[in-house]
Amino acid sequence: MSMKPVFARRTVLAAAAALAATAFPALAQETVKIGVILPMTGPSASTGKQAEAAAKLWIQQNGATVAGKKVELIIKDDTGAPDVTKRLAQELVVNDKVNVLLGFGLTPLALAVAPIATQAKIPQIVTAAATAIITEQSPFIVRTSFTLPQATVPMAQWSAKNGIKKVVTLVSDYGPGIDAEKAFKDEFTKGGGEVVAELRVPLRNPDFAPFLQRVKDASPDAVFVFVPSGFGSAFMKQFAERGLTQAGIKLIATGDVTDDDVLNELGDSALGVVNTHHYSASHDSPENKAFVEAFKKANNFRPNFMAVGAYDGMQLVYKALEKTKGNADGQALLDAMKGMSWTSVRGPVQIDPETRDIIQNIYVRKVEKVGGELFNQEFATIEKVKDPVKAAKKQ
Repeated sequence: MSMKPVFARRTVLAAAAALAATAFPALAQETVKIGVILPMTGPSASTGKQAEAAAKLWIQQNGATVAGKKVELIIKDDTGAPDVTKRLAQELVVNDKVNVLLGFGLTPLALAVAPIATQAKIPQIVTAAATAIITEQSPFIVRTSFTLPQATVPMAQWSAKNGIKKVVTLVSDYGPGIDAEKAFKDEFTKGGGEVVAELRVPLRNPDFAPFLQRVKDASPDAVFVFVPSGFGSAFMKQFAERGLTQAGIKLIATGDVTDDDVLNELGDSALGVVNTHHYSASHDSPENKAFVEAFKKANNFRPNFMAVGAYDGMQLVYKALEKTKGNADGQALLDAMKGMSWTSVRGPVQIDPETRDIIQNIYVRKVEKVGGELFNQEFATIEKVKDPVKAAKKQ
């Protein structure tokens, strides 16, 4: 049987495809695709809910076109499982041909995708995960969230200057928690304080009660706490049940514990908690007031720092596309992002051109009741804070 017709047909199809590629070289590039990978279900679903809402709000407010290109979000739920995150990232890169990967609710999820971003040479914008080492795992990772040392060091400094001498640290047992534990201890002891115990709580299915009992038994002046966004409700409930406040033990923390998304659920037991972070829903600026109003109108709940990380992640993509005049090549976008600065709803921010981490203000806040609701009320500002871990390496 002759194979000529088959070969002829294949030759015609190949020629047609080549012609189409030549005649319409920009067709495939008219849409800039952003693959958004978030934990929409599972224990970190709060993070996914906030980030998705913020990304969609950005497009609603700024349009789905930038620099002549249409922007498309492809949102995937990784359930908080690193193997799922990695598979979804591969599918988004290979099948959907995304130009940017964005999201990553926890450190293990961000780390799972780092090799893919490197191989595909496309920006991986981390809008939530906060372990300091993340940006070092790929030259294509850019962060719009924060690092735990960035939020923790100011808390240690404030504590040492405000009569707190003995502290127990209590953190979730994974990357950011270990970062927070080390950063607090190093800075607090430098200021003359003493860390009398270091406690690590399992990330999965945590039971804080036995650890809080150990805190109570140690009788420190304060307990410094880090738990991921969304875990604050369970922690504060058990903190109140164990009677640590009545025992004279202050609670100091990073802002993850008094997360705006769950703060009203914490009740009066959260009143007076001093914490440090980069964003509060009550941040007093025109940009933030407009953002909170629009966010609440669109979603019927108020934004937290996870929303702001995603909102700024989208803003970074748009600004980079404007700078490249619509060129969505991965290296071009990455180069455009380095050193980028803008006025965020959290305050002035910049992408560090050397580390690709975010430089931002950190605020010292106290939980107070305002208009019948609980808010992290800012009372001091530390300006232009870089990630302390990477800053120390340069010295």
